[in-house]
Amino acid sequence: MKRSQVVAISAAAIALLAMGSVKVISKEPRYQPLTMDMLKPEQKNLGEQVMKVSSVGLGGPYAPLLQSPEMGQHMFDLMGYLRFKTSVPVKLNEFAICIIARQWRSQVEWYAHGPLAAKAGVPQEVLDQLHAKKRPSNMTPDLTTVYDFVTQLMDKHEVSDATFADATKLLGQQGVVDLTAVAGTYVAVASLLAVSEGSVPEGKELPFKPGEP
Repeated sequence: MKRSQVVAISAAAIALLAMGSVKVISKEPRYQPLTMDMLKPEQKNLGEQVMKVSSVGLGGPYAPLLQSPEMGQHMFDLMGYLRFKTSVPVKLNEFAICIIARQWRSQVEWYAHGPLAAKAGVPQEVLDQLHAKKRPSNMTPDLTTVYDFVTQLMDKHEVSDATFADATKLLGQQGVVDLTAVAGTYVAVASLLAVSEGSVPEGKELPFKPGEP
């Protein structure tokens, strides 16, 4: 086929798409959406635990985790500690997760944890500026410390002596370890979501719109 013919066919296809004459076939999800009655015996125990705490059902990061139920159970237990038993106050913990969600542009993480951060006391103005990929202004000292710690760790792969000292004064030695772990764990969660192309529940608005930074 001559190049001129290829160009003509391509132009015609584009024109048809623009007029809506050709339907674009939706891509199949990488992991089939699951319901409890679809789970295999080795998945059911984890699935039951997930349904007690998840705002996205068996979707989000749980869809890939259920494909490896033994690893998924360990990950679920770690996430359980880092959310419900950590030494880091809830407000600061949820803020740290939101920082990771923003850095990864993770739709599910922000959908799930943005409201939790607001409910825990993070000012909406701070969350809005973080969502807009700006360093939030008017942060309280505790939020500033967490923001600096997590951002330095993720961007520079190190934490300055001054920031480490501030975090230790704020949270103690255990708290610094727990804060580091929650940041790293939610990078892992964001990675699972990226690979599985996980999204928010059907009909819900995406936190990060196409074309936004």
